[in-house]
Amino acid sequence: MNRYISDPLEPLGTAFGVLLVLIGIGTLIGMPWAYKSGSVLLMLGQIFGAVAAIGIGAALAWIART
Repeated sequence: MNRYISDPLEPLGTAFGVLLVLIGIGTLIGMPWAYKSGSVLLMLGQIFGAVAAIGIGAALAWIART
């Protein structure tokens, strides 16, 4: 039996996926739109970007593990 990981890049994909999820969560917690003197459109864009980072990171980690 092979005791090693079959894909050597699996830990890297999982690590980057988790990192993207943490960055997205940190962005939402930090609320950078509260410190900008921008419009509502800018605020919605930043929220969408943070949620997209969480989604992409979760998908990357899931794809790397399967």
